[in-house]
Amino acid sequence: MTRAAAASTSSPSPPGGNTSGPAKPVPRCSWTCAVVASALVALTACGNNPPVPDWQMNAKGSTERAAQAWLIGDSRIEAAEFARARSEVASTGRPELLARVELLRCATRVAALDMDPCKGFEALAADAVPSEQAYARYLAGRSQAADAPLLPEPHRPFAAGSAAPDAAVAAIPDPLSRLVAAGALFQRSQATPGVIAQAVDTASAQGWRRPLLAWLKVQQARAQAGGAADEVARIQRRIDLIAPAGP
Repeated sequence: MTRAAAASTSSPSPPGGNTSGPAKPVPRCSWTCAVVASALVALTACGNNPPVPDWQMNAKGSTERAAQAWLIGDSRIEAAEFARARSEVASTGRPELLARVELLRCATRVAALDMDPCKGFEALAADAVPSEQAYARYLAGRSQAADAPLLPEPHRPFAAGSAAPDAAVAAIPDPLSRLVAAGALFQRSQATPGVIAQAVDTASAQGWRRPLLAWLKVQQARAQAGGAADEVARIQRRIDLIAPAGP
């Protein structure tokens, strides 16, 4: 087995599984892996192809670890791993590759309802390809129907808003991609109670504290606005498990 083949079989990727019933393994190359692999020029090439450069394998591993650290709520590790990934990609002198890595980071933010501007990508947007510019607009809640063909396939139904968002989100098999879609809908004020519930269940099934806490707070605010005191209290008990109050 070549070094590249070893990378394809052992590289980490975010955990997967469905959100109802026992967890089931997802395909090895989940949403994060797929984005990183295409962004960094087929990192897991194998067989008779030339060995994959060290920067590609290092960047792939660091971007995956950064995404996972962000989702579980470890900002320190996320920052360190992302800085490492950024340094590896910057060594190529190719801003279009660096733009893709920044875009991945922005997507994990949207999954956890962190809607701050994607400044890292914006600084490199002039060198980004049209599909990535469309994806950035989608994450920012500014996509239009014309962007749909340029988006990753799971996100195309949401380019200009979906008539059936609950079903469209449920049809996305990868958990992180599902959360990104839910976050994009929330950005456009189109997240239904069903979408919010799916986001909560998805983050909970993966043990992703950061998006789970964010989506539970949205769910709780909706319950509070509807005067559902028992539901507010139930959600607060879940919140307290994830982020217990200090003494």
